[in-house]
Amino acid sequence: MLSILIVDDEVIERKALTKIINSSLKDVRVIGEAPNGRKAIEMAAEHRPDIIFMDIKMPGVDGVQAVKEIRKMDPGIRFIMVSAFNTFEYAKEVMQQGVKEYILKPSSKQDILEAVARVSSDILEERKLREEQQSLRENLERAVSIAQKEWVSSLLVNSVRDITFDEWGQLLGVEITSGYIMLLSLQPRANAELSISDRQNWYMWLKEVQKSVGKNEEMMIGQLTDSQVPVLFLCKKTEEKPKFKTSVQVIVERLHHLFQKESFQAELRIGVGLPYNHAHELNQSYHEAVLALKQLLKTPNRKYIIGVKQGSSQENPENGVLEVEKKLLEAVRQGDVNQVLYIFDTFVAKHADDKNVKAVLVKKSFDELFILLSRMLHDLGISYEQTPTIDVFEDRNVIFEKGKSHLLSVVHHVQVWRNNHAKGMLHKAKEYIEKHFADSITLESVAEFVELSPFYLSKLFKDRFGMTFIDYLTEIRIQHAKAEMVDPGKSLKEICYSVGYKDPNYFSRVFKKQTGLSPSEFRKATVSQ
Repeated sequence: MLSILIVDDEVIERKALTKIINSSLKDVRVIGEAPNGRKAIEMAAEHRPDIIFMDIKMPGVDGVQAVKEIRKMDPGIRFIMVSAFNTFEYAKEVMQQGVKEYILKPSSKQDILEAVARVSSDILEERKLREEQQSLRENLERAVSIAQKEWVSSLLVNSVRDITFDEWGQLLGVEITSGYIMLLSLQPRANAELSISDRQNWYMWLKEVQKSVGKNEEMMIGQLTDSQVPVLFLCKKTEEKPKFKTSVQVIVERLHHLFQKESFQAELRIGVGLPYNHAHELNQSYHEAVLALKQLLKTPNRKYIIGVKQGSSQENPENGVLEVEKKLLEAVRQGDVNQVLYIFDTFVAKHADDKNVKAVLVKKSFDELFILLSRMLHDLGISYEQTPTIDVFEDRNVIFEKGKSHLLSVVHHVQVWRNNHAKGMLHKAKEYIEKHFADSITLESVAEFVELSPFYLSKLFKDRFGMTFIDYLTEIRIQHAKAEMVDPGKSLKEICYSVGYKDPNYFSRVFKKQTGLSPSEFRKATVSQ
């Protein structure tokens, strides 16, 4: 329902306009009348009408002055100017204020209703456009948020190779030069425990402050697991390259400043990995952040620690264990039970070599391994919530056996899922694409339909078909386009739209890239055969 304010110094004119509009139109309603420009300004501020019928010639503040004041306050209000003076100067002055409708007194009922219909149509069209743009922005933000989380998760298990800093830079509209991982941990204060709600509230807070933390970095938040969140920082190109340690200090101080404003009954501790110039190296930064956080949790009164490069003279002996963890996770992901058993023996040996390692540290190492397993399973879209309970007072050999049993159980679950569920879901995804190829389908919409994560669905296509999702969709569309070109009654533009493309020029480029011929060349070659 659109609202209208009537402004005229003549009572009869106001009442006549109100009666015509209220009795003739269903979707608009007169919500008030004003006898002069000053009152019109006051009522516009109070009611914010969609449309104002404004008489030009009135005592005191005239219609032109009132329009100027009201547009300063709310430029979205539309005006229909009414005057008994058919002069160019009046029309010119109101047109300069963006007013498009101008009717003369006495006005016929038809003139009045047509003017309202035109302005109403403009308003509704503008609102629809704003809603569509808002929806597109929200969908883009949601898609980017999902993509960021999926990408960060995949980096942790070193399972992504084909996404580069350049591609993320194009999406974000900035040039990315390097990246590094921070591992944020929420630690309960003395004699306190963290509930699931506490961790979720902290995670939501982290998302809220995401855009206000780094000045020269884009911040991507990964999945919350237990009380830890991996955060990827992508460093933007700047005229003066800031020092890494200085940038980290600024970010950490900012995070702690914002954290202390909240009422969390916990402490924020941060392990920081080193920066790398290539996306595939970020897994290294993550493991450096893990080691740094481990060291930090043993060190009181420190907010953060920056890790050291593995292989350096300062390297922590636990790095060897982390390298084995990476290989173990990859073997689990592939469902390779023999490789898992072989690598697990190495994992056990790394702990068993040092007889001084206490059971509590072995338990901590397994707990961290189980967290990584949980992240990996979530990343693959596999639902598996079982995690063994390890007692700190148990013998190390008992802990090893429990860990081995859990790993074998997870591997078996992955094998079954890969052989059955994933295969079925991929077939279902193919059927969906082949049925809806002409629609505006996306990787996210297909993934939602088959109940897989977008990242894993994309990886399935690459593993099983040797092509990406978009390559497969393009192949299907071009196949149908080629089939339709046999019909001479269909124009190339019609074919373009019928197979899911909105831009004939783009369709032509894609078609030529796939076939080596432009659509018109292909049609000529087909007809001549």
